[in-house]
Amino acid sequence: MAGHRGLVGSAILRNLEKRGYTHFILRTHSELDLTSQADVNRFFADERPDYVFLAAAKVGGIHANDTYRAQFIYENLMIEANVIHASYLSGVRKLMFLGSSCIYPRLAPQPISESALLTSELEPTNEPYAISKIAGIKMCDAYRSQYGCNFVSVMPTNLYGPGDNYHPENSHVLPALVRRFFTARSHSDDSVTLWGDGTPMREFLYSDDMADATVFCMLNYDEAGHVNVGSGVEISISELAHKVAEAVGYRGRILWDTSKPNGTPRKLMDSSKLFSMGWKPSVSLDEGIERVVADYAASVGTPR
Repeated sequence: MAGHRGLVGSAILRNLEKRGYTHFILRTHSELDLTSQADVNRFFADERPDYVFLAAAKVGGIHANDTYRAQFIYENLMIEANVIHASYLSGVRKLMFLGSSCIYPRLAPQPISESALLTSELEPTNEPYAISKIAGIKMCDAYRSQYGCNFVSVMPTNLYGPGDNYHPENSHVLPALVRRFFTARSHSDDSVTLWGDGTPMREFLYSDDMADATVFCMLNYDEAGHVNVGSGVEISISELAHKVAEAVGYRGRILWDTSKPNGTPRKLMDSSKLFSMGWKPSVSLDEGIERVVADYAASVGTPR
């Protein structure tokens, strides 16, 4: 398991434990630097894992993606290249690569099917990260084609859940909103100003649902090409902000800074390929927001 301490990796680990799996090979970043080819090759040669979940990545919201462009493309490319190649060299039975919906064109037809990949220009604010994830998909398919490796890819929509990154600048939109409204409530602020104009449409999936879909695909999907993983439900950022504010108990005004970027105007995944295989999500957005708000409150010792 690469990335077992992250939002998705930790959820995958919980899912596997619930299914009765007991033998895991885990390393923290301080124990194994996945950007080091020598270290990764040595690890795989010593441990010889049978199955690999590649959930490790450098991730962040729109601000982090647009600010740390070089770090996002370099670190993600290195992690993917090293782990995928070492998996081939050591004879891994199956590898699951986790990508991102950012791989799709900025103005892709909605809902976005897997066939939309590389059909037009990417969203500029996260282009380096998207390119790295596209490279991971293509690596898996290339190693399957040339070497016969059973390497598969899943592309999640926007994810959220317990243990998320709540950093004020580098987090994704939903956890960032949770933190902003908790802070505003504790300071009795009259208003909160958010980036953009609130009109972009987004789809969200709870991390434990993503983990369940990932394990489902590890057990049931063995083909080339990637699989979209989403909820099939979209919401505007403005409506999302009001939902989070209500769950937090913040009663002030929500303002919008239209000088800041919106990002992709709409991003709804077509997950019919996965749904037709027999998998569906189980946690609604309202329920998921309540869980995340409770998780954040507990993590900072703040009453609901």
